[in-house]
Formats: sequence, C-alpha cells, structure tokens
Amino acid sequence: MIEATLRGEARDVYGWSNGPGDTYGEHEHGYTKLLYCTRGSIDFVLVGGDRVAMRPGDRLVLSPATRHSAVVGPEGCACLAGTLPA
Repeated sequence: MIEATLRGEARDVYGWSNGPGDTYGEHEHGYTKLLYCTRGSIDFVLVGGDRVAMRPGDRLVLSPATRHSAVVGPEGCACLAGTLPA
C-alpha cells in the first residue's frame, strides 16, 4: 500500500535497506526527496541538530539542499524513496 501511495506522488521510486547501526554522512540532494519507512527504524539528523525519527509508515519530505545525515536503528531499516515533481 505504501509503494502504491508513493508511486502516485513521486517519480523515480526505488527501495533501499540498511543493517543495524549503519550511518549516512552529511549530504544533500538537488531535488525534493520523499521517503517512507517500511521496516525497522532510521533517524535523520538535520543541520542544527533537529532529529526526525522514522518508523514503519512514517513519511518524510526533504526539500532540495536540506543538509542531513542518518543513523539506522538497532533492527536495521527498509525505505521507499522517490523524487517529488518541482
């Protein structure tokens, strides 16, 4: 159901997953990224220290040039992502 919802909102939809404790260094995207968590947990850390905790069913929109990093939870995670139209 989440994938169908995402495909109705975004283009270039893809899935990805990570193991427990994996991290993503600080980076940004040149487009609006839409993410749904489908399994496990992942926390996105925004510049300034704000933290967005994602669990299954949670949705996050990252505007272009939003610097962020991420930390995967203890059970790993799986997400679906896509690009929102400009």
